[in-house]
Amino acid sequence: ILVVHEWWGHNQHARNKAEAMAEMGYVALAVDMYGEGKQADHPKKANEFMMQVFSDIDMAKARFDKAYELLSADSKVDSERMGAIGFCFGGSVVLTMANMGADLDAVAAFHSGVQIPVMPGENLSARVLICNGEADPMVKPEHVTAYKAALDSAGADYEYISYPGVKHAYTNPDADSIGAEYGLPLAYDEEAERDSWNKME
Repeated sequence: ILVVHEWWGHNQHARNKAEAMAEMGYVALAVDMYGEGKQADHPKKANEFMMQVFSDIDMAKARFDKAYELLSADSKVDSERMGAIGFCFGGSVVLTMANMGADLDAVAAFHSGVQIPVMPGENLSARVLICNGEADPMVKPEHVTAYKAALDSAGADYEYISYPGVKHAYTNPDADSIGAEYGLPLAYDEEAERDSWNKME
């Protein structure tokens, strides 16, 4: 399982999720999509890093593919059974890579944007799970509608879950303090985190 971080960068949250996957019996790799361990210390910097990735989708795919290659070559990994999960920006990454035809059996995206560089189409073969908060202002209802329509048109095997009253970054226990510090609509939600993780499993 490839694990892709939030827009802050390859931080402890992503590593914790990779470790949680390992505890479930998977081999997991927390991927650094920004390169060189870059981490943002402010939302403006995080947005800048994110836009650098999505404005050069070929570079993003090359970086993701390299991580895929590294993980699939591990002696403990069955390279015929690969998946990816992502959080926030990372959710958008794994959805984009699946839409571009990455050889993934399944992807799961948590509090993920769905207005992404490559929409679902004939290249999508992975099963898809998207778990978002209904009260997440970063995920616009019209974008959700458009994404579901694209998934339907592609004949995708997917499930879209919307948690009532749940905000952005609900899987991150630090969401409340980060939201308060920067004035962002973030909030950890233990129940939604547990349910979404169980759905993913």
